[in-house]
Amino acid sequence: MFLSFLKANIGTIVVALILIALLSLVTYKVIKDKKKGKSSCGCGCANCPMSGQCHNK
Repeated sequence: MFLSFLKANIGTIVVALILIALLSLVTYKVIKDKKKGKSSCGCGCANCPMSGQCHNK
């Protein structure tokens, strides 16, 4: 019964595992960058209305 379920849904399971892996990698990178003090936006702060709030000067 379980093997027939796997055979019928192997494509969905593989795609779900790939998406979970990608989401985990992105989450890991965001947390790692946050601990290093990097900004998540990646752009300059010259025209940002929140520039004084997100970075210590």
